[in-house]
Amino acid sequence: MALCGGVGAMALPSELIVHIFSFLSDRDKLRASAVCSRWRECLFYPALWTELKLRIGGGCGGSNSDESPKLEFLMRKFGSFVRELQLEIAPVEGNLSSLSNDPTSARMEQPQDADGNPQLSERWKNATSTYLDQVLCVLTSIRNNRHLQNLSLYGDTFILQQEGLLDSSNLHQIHLGDKKINEIQRLFMEFLSNSRQLRWLSCSFMLGLVTPCSLACLSNPSAETLHHLSLLDHQLGPLVSPSELDRFSTLHSLALDFSDFKSELCVLLASPRRTPLHRLSLLLNGAALEFKGLEGTATEDDWKSLVRVSANLRVYIMALEVDSSELLRVLKPSLPLERLHLDSYSTLVTDGTLELISQQYNKTLTHLLLLRDGPDFPDLSVNRNEDPLVLLAWRCTQLAVLVIHGYIVWSHNLVAISRLRGSSLRTLTVSEESIDFDPDQSLYIEGDPVHNLVKEVSLGLGRVWHPCLDSSVVLSEPTQHFHRELHAFSTGS
Repeated sequence: MALCGGVGAMALPSELIVHIFSFLSDRDKLRASAVCSRWRECLFYPALWTELKLRIGGGCGGSNSDESPKLEFLMRKFGSFVRELQLEIAPVEGNLSSLSNDPTSARMEQPQDADGNPQLSERWKNATSTYLDQVLCVLTSIRNNRHLQNLSLYGDTFILQQEGLLDSSNLHQIHLGDKKINEIQRLFMEFLSNSRQLRWLSCSFMLGLVTPCSLACLSNPSAETLHHLSLLDHQLGPLVSPSELDRFSTLHSLALDFSDFKSELCVLLASPRRTPLHRLSLLLNGAALEFKGLEGTATEDDWKSLVRVSANLRVYIMALEVDSSELLRVLKPSLPLERLHLDSYSTLVTDGTLELISQQYNKTLTHLLLLRDGPDFPDLSVNRNEDPLVLLAWRCTQLAVLVIHGYIVWSHNLVAISRLRGSSLRTLTVSEESIDFDPDQSLYIEGDPVHNLVKEVSLGLGRVWHPCLDSSVVLSEPTQHFHRELHAFSTGS
């Protein structure tokens, strides 16, 4: 009752107000800060903002420049003392111009300037300029933050890469483009040198941020505390050298482009004087293989040596638009594969590849995502006595997650999969378009075939099951999915 009288809530000590506000979400804290100056002062107390998780942009309408003031405000207020920063920047959503399904052909059709360089669209220039300004804002705010422990940066920049790369031939078309890139790289290296207790460093597809020289600036105290390192970039070569990785002797988890996981790195990680590696995430991008090949990547003997030292090591691989012949090159028998995501538009995963996977990783594989966003749905069971997906469900006794879209799954095989794995198959997601029914079997089954399928699969799994009616739920943006999934995988969740 005292709070409703003349004294009111303003009489409460600041410490108590801060404690009460600690139960609010970040969004509610910002709303409450508009009530009065006293609340605003309490709400911006550093203890209330130990972590900051943001996604900027990606909305309909193109540019995310409208969100720049929001980002600038938050980073100005909290960037200097926040302990965990997770930031996703999406410069644009949807195509920047009328593109075909082949990004390389779209770039070839672009007009050229007097010097023979591609003449990029105004939307690309504006989106890229906004992206550079926002990255500058973030790095300027955190460069002197010595208490930051977890830094995760993801650039949803795939669409930008469809039309043009951040190289010297394109940057000159953006106002102060070269200068901004140089400043971004300098600020990032300054942050690394000033850091003192960095435990998690993740930079995924942040165009122009990380260079092969960046990690050399990481301070010795942070090099000793770093437990996770993620460096993913379609454009550049290896972003971490063996000598630099040797400094990070306490790494528990690592994420790299598969092409960057060279034999020399694998041998270094197999050293008995290092902390054993627990999680390794590798992205194999078929579009990048033409300028980042698989030559010199870890061999079967390298994997054996690594597993010998890191007995609990588990590997997560996403293969994006990769031909089956290339997959067979990288799927070594001694690789302790736990999660495999095969995503494509034009390339096909063959039944032979699935056969190899089910035989080699029958004791370790827990997650399989088989996705194809093409116009036709191939049947992997053609000319086979047994469906390769059924064989995989039978052999892989640890399988807990199975997601399928873009390949035909016969209804009776789906029932067989559910019965083989039962309730241990925690997630069985199959798009409605992928399911087909054998007309010969339908003659002997009364009632609606879809209803019967739902009933049989639900009985096999021991819970209610339905096919996925919205394929967009399954077909998320691949690099974004990989970035988020590797975070869960690397933390063991």
